[in-house]
Amino acid sequence: MTDVVVTLLVLVVVIAAFVWNRLPVEVVALGAALALYGTGIVGLEDTFAGFGSGTVVLIAALFVVAEAIDAAGVTTWLGSLLIRFSGTSRTRLMVLMMVLTALLTALISVNGAVAALLPMVVVLAVRLGRRPSELLMPMAFAAHAGSLLILTGSPVNILILNAALDTTGKGIGFFEFGLVGLPLLLGTIGLTLWLGPSLLPSRTPDALPKDLGSHGKTLMTHYLGEDGLSRLTIPSGSVLVGQQVACIQEDDDGAGHLHLISVQGPDGKQSTNGTFEPGDEIVVRGGQPIIDAFAAKHGLMQDDDATCGLISSSYGVAEVVVAPRSNLVGTEAYPGMVTDSGALVVLAHQHPGEPESSGRSRVTAGDRLLLQGTWSALDQHTLDHNVLLVDSPDTIRRQTVPLGPRATPALIVLGVMVVLLATNIVPAPIAALLAALAMVVLRVVTVKQAHQSLAWTTLILVAGMIPLSTAITSTGTAEILAEGMVSVVGNGGHLLLLVGLFVVTAVLGQLISNTATALIIIPIALSVAQESAINPYAVLMCVSVASSAALLTPVATPANMMIMQPAGYRFGDYWKFGLAIMALYAAVAILLVPVFWPLQA
Repeated sequence: MTDVVVTLLVLVVVIAAFVWNRLPVEVVALGAALALYGTGIVGLEDTFAGFGSGTVVLIAALFVVAEAIDAAGVTTWLGSLLIRFSGTSRTRLMVLMMVLTALLTALISVNGAVAALLPMVVVLAVRLGRRPSELLMPMAFAAHAGSLLILTGSPVNILILNAALDTTGKGIGFFEFGLVGLPLLLGTIGLTLWLGPSLLPSRTPDALPKDLGSHGKTLMTHYLGEDGLSRLTIPSGSVLVGQQVACIQEDDDGAGHLHLISVQGPDGKQSTNGTFEPGDEIVVRGGQPIIDAFAAKHGLMQDDDATCGLISSSYGVAEVVVAPRSNLVGTEAYPGMVTDSGALVVLAHQHPGEPESSGRSRVTAGDRLLLQGTWSALDQHTLDHNVLLVDSPDTIRRQTVPLGPRATPALIVLGVMVVLLATNIVPAPIAALLAALAMVVLRVVTVKQAHQSLAWTTLILVAGMIPLSTAITSTGTAEILAEGMVSVVGNGGHLLLLVGLFVVTAVLGQLISNTATALIIIPIALSVAQESAINPYAVLMCVSVASSAALLTPVATPANMMIMQPAGYRFGDYWKFGLAIMALYAAVAILLVPVFWPLQA
């Protein structure tokens, strides 16, 4: 058998295995690479080249950048805006989500935008009582449309620009892609609203994230009942400065109903001075009117940023359960007690099935403790074998603290990365890798969080499929298929030629990356345009639109693959809604492109 036949057989088997959906996609992708090596189609270097490719590095770095944006609370802030402006309206939710995705895609590429917004959209779906499968495919398809809004939206746009410069000496404007990108985005939104309810798959993923958006209020009700909790800051002019801590309990103006839980210094640790100092923060419990009166009387400042006095951008809470055989069993605990680390304060102690204890009591297995401290202290000191953590402080922070303390450096790094990508000063993988490293150095994310952010299924799939893409190109298989299809319609008129170009490009785009597809089709399309005396800009923009129509399979783009597991999609779930959107792409490529770029130059 010839190399072309072997490559086609491997391609067919891979597609069949993906559709069969009985084998992990990583196994299929790596099996394809090994099959190509075993048949001699690719060498050892090419078999594993995908794991060192710029594409995989770019995707991995974008995962880290997206993790940083999420950890800094930026996506939580965007999610709160979406909920605020969309309310319970499905129409407003879809429109706002898809517009946001498209705009972000125009700046940081399809894969970057989807990676950044994916966690926020999944939690948003849970919070609104919707399945993630209702939102994630529209989000990904909006990203594909957004890639054509401006020049920086996709590497394919750069290829189209370079081809135009080489052919005519004149490029394509930075915003000129928007002539087709904007209709595609508007049409995608319209089709989602119209056909989405009937064509989008209704799937339930294996696991859904917990909605912690109202976690502060839940904990307040569970542990404190009708009481309020507040963190008050002592300014330098307060009458409390220099007074003994015990004076609060002796106050004769209603403040005796307050319970002083802790006094903490500016560093967040428990104060041991016995007197109040400027900058100290006191945590008090009681009725909210009494807390307000006490704060006004003593000139104290309340933290308006805090949620129920429990959670803010600088500190938070963690709920832990005392483990069986814990070293804590038999010790005493009480509200206001400082833990051994000196960094956390016990806000509440509750025995199973009993109300919260306000005084000293013995700790038993199964007891619940509510701890408060800085976010870094909670991350560090709640990972203890003596207690079982109910909800991760990191997860609580991400869902409850919009624009956290690391939001500013995260946004600055993101902005610099966008500039590097837009100006092409350095290659895209380098720009993304620099941004990922900056996020770690600036402590927006930890090294552990960066490791955990990597979606290995996506990375292995892309790396494993790159040898097949290489084989399709190097053996001439793609060129044979493309030239054969184009030659069939080449003499059937200019519009029919655009139809042929769109079909060939779109079909290949479902099997290999759209960048590789564009690289294969562009020279063929320009050659046919020259022979048929067609405006090269028309065929180039047709190829650009068709390359973005990678909508029918999860392996068509990394973005499609990213949403598969969180939404619970199967391999065959994409084509139904994808075909409807692809019809829009075909109409734009075949009918609208000649309006802006006439076929006769």
